[in-house]
Amino acid sequence: MDRSALTRTVRGLWDDDILPSLSELVAVPAVSPIFDPDWAENGHLMAAVDHVRAWIADRDLPGLTTEVFELPGHAPLLLVDVPASGTTAEGTTILYGHLDKQPPVADWSPGLGPWTPVVKDGRLYGRGAADDGYAGYAAIAAIEAVHAAGGSHGRCIVLLETSEESGSPDLPAYLAHLGDRLGDVSLVVCLDSGGNDYGRMWLTTSLRGLLQVAVTVRVLDSGLHSGMASGIVPSSFRIARQLLDRLEDSATGEVLVREMHVDIPENRLAEVREAIAAVPGTLTQTVPFAGGTTAVIQDEVELGLNGGWRPTLSVTGAAGLPALEDAGNVLRPFTTLLLSFRLPPTADAAASFKAVQDLLTTDVPYGATVELGRVEHASGWNAPDLAPWLSETLDTAAEDVFGNPWRTVALGGSIPFMGLLHEAYPAAQFLVTGAVGPDSNCHVPDESLNLEHAAKITEAVALVLDAHARQV
Repeated sequence: MDRSALTRTVRGLWDDDILPSLSELVAVPAVSPIFDPDWAENGHLMAAVDHVRAWIADRDLPGLTTEVFELPGHAPLLLVDVPASGTTAEGTTILYGHLDKQPPVADWSPGLGPWTPVVKDGRLYGRGAADDGYAGYAAIAAIEAVHAAGGSHGRCIVLLETSEESGSPDLPAYLAHLGDRLGDVSLVVCLDSGGNDYGRMWLTTSLRGLLQVAVTVRVLDSGLHSGMASGIVPSSFRIARQLLDRLEDSATGEVLVREMHVDIPENRLAEVREAIAAVPGTLTQTVPFAGGTTAVIQDEVELGLNGGWRPTLSVTGAAGLPALEDAGNVLRPFTTLLLSFRLPPTADAAASFKAVQDLLTTDVPYGATVELGRVEHASGWNAPDLAPWLSETLDTAAEDVFGNPWRTVALGGSIPFMGLLHEAYPAAQFLVTGAVGPDSNCHVPDESLNLEHAAKITEAVALVLDAHARQV
């Protein structure tokens, strides 16, 4: 390929075509279905799909087609099919991203907001900019750049779903529906990830699974005056604390559920050490610790393993607790806590839930009623070894595009689609990467996309597409 033409095309697309359209996408409040039960009526997810589809359909790529799928009861999915160019090799490349977003949340910085796109200091601010609205644009730009530079690519299918932030519950149905349409998948490119800095390309080689469950401890049918009932009726909050002690050591944070622990592979341990050596301090330097708060341990390698290969528990929500200004002297009838576990990549999510269910509902103190709801679980993913051609191409991209060696990251987040595709296409190669950095603020206020890094990732993907066309 003409490398200068490749770079010019990518940079021109990002400056002139992608940024304006992506900014408009940020303004669409396309909250994921789990956070918006009325998503179908509200129409924001379909608005996001229609917006990106219109931009893609307007690209000058021979034979490109777009199609929106809406299976009954499932959030929509956008499929873009681009025929092979410059090669007769068979094999499909899937390029994956998603268009649904996390809730807006409060406390954005002055001048910024979740649905207000702002370009500032080389970043695009707004919900969905980095997670993961840019992915579809980057995928199409990479394909277009290959054409402009005289390269080749195999058949490419861009899949953009709208339920990823809900745990991708709709994807199995769509994969089953599209199985014959996808054909023989030999490469999967996922652009819903990132790394520890913006100085190099980061490959995600493992993803933790997830388990979410809302546990309600109920002791009364209605509240009572605390002066009359305390000491007689057990506190639902105290019982909830006791149940949590079955799941987690409150002194250390160690998860006590045996089914959630796995042996860490030696190659992943080596990768974590290399990543820490490449960018020391990255795991803690961008964390907004309050006051004198410190990390749970000082050893950075152990922190990396904690975040990628060990189970963790976070209480991410609660109900039954009134706001402070509304809290009277009442012994509350129930306490609900939303438990969010991150599971090691090779842990069995279903078995983990069964273990948690047994621990929470067996021999409950005082015979209190325990109800479990909002259950969501998905197993993680451990990447296959890189084929020589892919490793060599990444070396080239590292030198020519980034100027630094590529490194790997054991990502603490979850992308259920990777496990689904790995199971469906065990012989495929996987390139899980992205433009998210340690300060991209995904899921929280001030989410932003580093535009220069996104363009470099796009260029690297173009190199991979061209190299793949000469291998399959």
